[in-house]
Amino acid sequence: MTDEVAERPGSPLVEEAVKKAAVAWVAVGDGAPVALWCLPVEGALYVVSGPGEQSAPGLADAASATVTLRGDHGGRIVTWPAEVSRVSPGSERWDEVAPQVAAKRLNAHGSTEEVLRRWAADCALNRLAPAGGPLAAGGSLPDDAQAAPPRRGPGVRPVRRPFRLHRVRRR
Repeated sequence: MTDEVAERPGSPLVEEAVKKAAVAWVAVGDGAPVALWCLPVEGALYVVSGPGEQSAPGLADAASATVTLRGDHGGRIVTWPAEVSRVSPGSERWDEVAPQVAAKRLNAHGSTEEVLRRWAADCALNRLAPAGGPLAAGGSLPDDAQAAPPRRGPGVRPVRRPFRLHRVRRR
């Protein structure tokens, strides 16, 4: 399967964006895109998710996803469909790629070997390979920010007036 993906003709924009990617916004199905740390290896992005790592709802079991990447200027430059495949611990691909991903993992708890054991037991390492040309790029990108309103969560509280110990005189 990986050889077939490598042989498909790709978009030069997608290929170049993948080479420089450090963060990707990945959407699975109709879900909202989630910003994920990734590592580009041989024309594909590798993403780790699971307990103790980043949360990527639905990605571990997905067959496809939509990936959005940013350019050097920080803005979105391309959105493309991705074929998602899970890299199994103990496979040849795992032995080749997982140590590279673990070595690049910032603030990892433990050595590279400990991180790999934890990933093999509890996490998912997924490969996101381009599965077609860009869905949006250049002039087809929207002009607005596409920002969504903040989601409600347990950390969101109503704003109260600040506490003042002494009376403040107005002039």
